Amino acid sequence: TSRCHKSITTMAVLHISLLLLLAAYTRAFTSHSIRETSVYFKSYAFSPVPSSKSRGSAASISVASTTTTSSNDENVYTIQILMSDTGGGHRASANALRDAFDVLYPGKIQCDIVDIYTDYGPFWPFNDYVNGYKIMAEYSFLWEAFFYFGTTDFGLCLNDWLLTTFCFEPFKECLNRPSGTTSKRADMVVSVHPLCQDLPLKILADLDTNGKSRDPKDRTTPFATVVTDLGGAHPTWFNKGVDKCYVPTDVLYDRARDRKLEPSQLVEFGLPIRKGFWSMEHAPEESLKKDRDTAKEKVKLRQQLGLEEGLPTVLMVGGGDGMGGIVDIAKSLGRKLGSSGDEARYQLVVVCGKNEAAKSTLSSVEWGKGVKVQVQGFVNNMDEWMKASDALVTKAGPGTIAEASICGLPCMLFNYLPGQEEGNVPYVENAGFGKYSGNPTVIADTVTSWLASPEKLEVMRNAALVAARPSATLDIARDLAEMVFATKRTAVAV
Repeated sequence: TSRCHKSITTMAVLHISLLLLLAAYTRAFTSHSIRETSVYFKSYAFSPVPSSKSRGSAASISVASTTTTSSNDENVYTIQILMSDTGGGHRASANALRDAFDVLYPGKIQCDIVDIYTDYGPFWPFNDYVNGYKIMAEYSFLWEAFFYFGTTDFGLCLNDWLLTTFCFEPFKECLNRPSGTTSKRADMVVSVHPLCQDLPLKILADLDTNGKSRDPKDRTTPFATVVTDLGGAHPTWFNKGVDKCYVPTDVLYDRARDRKLEPSQLVEFGLPIRKGFWSMEHAPEESLKKDRDTAKEKVKLRQQLGLEEGLPTVLMVGGGDGMGGIVDIAKSLGRKLGSSGDEARYQLVVVCGKNEAAKSTLSSVEWGKGVKVQVQGFVNNMDEWMKASDALVTKAGPGTIAEASICGLPCMLFNYLPGQEEGNVPYVENAGFGKYSGNPTVIADTVTSWLASPEKLEVMRNAALVAARPSATLDIARDLAEMVFATKRTAVAV
């Protein structure tokens, strides 16, 4: 057994070290700076784990992520939401659920949102997943290697052993910390990240049995998973020890069943999305009224955003980090639209996110007379930009696709992370509201043909609306709230 453990440890260290060394050196050579690699390892690889004092309490560790309500322990319900900032979607989903609790149950539920790996990872690489993700997202072959290795039986077993061996005690500190403004740990735990199921379930069993068991079956604290992927998902999302698993699509429902979750554990509401995209509609007549008001809302939003009211409009986004080669695609699309005539017939909005280099480059481009172009950086009102547009060009991120469908936007997809986002392409294409291409010329030709055909746009718009789940966030929040409310009712009855 000892020899086996040593072998597993050696293979794990070699596997992780080799891939991260490759990532670091790839990054260094791409930027023509060997020094950058040295700085990377000095800054991250050997950074010490934060002390208990620096981690802080539930309230101090992430003030902006905790709903603050002054209540005593008996009158407030607390939910700890586990995530990691590997991509913007996990925190966005956590924030969306927190906002939904505030709207539906004001002052009654407090949320403690924590990046458990960054704040409680014992050492590198566990406490540096965010930077590792950014590198692998930039060089997708690295992400592909990690993703598919992690889906194998050996990869899943190795991941479980590594986390249990090195992260059990640090993560236990996280799950056992006072939640919200109370003096006790959370009444319920929710995961919105694929690596926040297996180990937290064991830890909750340990806490609930005073150290007598790590078997998730012995756990009494309710635990739910909210899957934030769309057309494909890593196996680590699905643990049959959870009380409930919320999936956004039929595809992921089937994937969860393949991982041995029971139908009684699965709920399919849709993807949790940002507040600006919610809908509280339930009656058909309300939906019809909103449809009649859509054109008026679009005109009003275009006025507010400085857009021409009557021009067909395409919105291009590269995600919050601005990844995905948006410069070449924007230039190709701009040239195609700009050559349409001697006066503006179309308008293009490019949202570069945090990619300042892309924003600077595109802002200096001289566009043709046939198109009006706006170049934006990071925006906090994406719902307004989407509602003001007629088509969307985007990487295949699940949140963006879900939000676009709510706005009835045809989607031209141009990039995806292998494995994780790959399934989002057939999801959009099979639903009839988009296409995929990595070729800037094909993208430009396709989108231009959509904008030139109001009939085509209308068909795709209706298909997007059919796929939309505008009430998903509120539906999930209601169901989670009922779970945590039931826990306290049971405790009182006992």
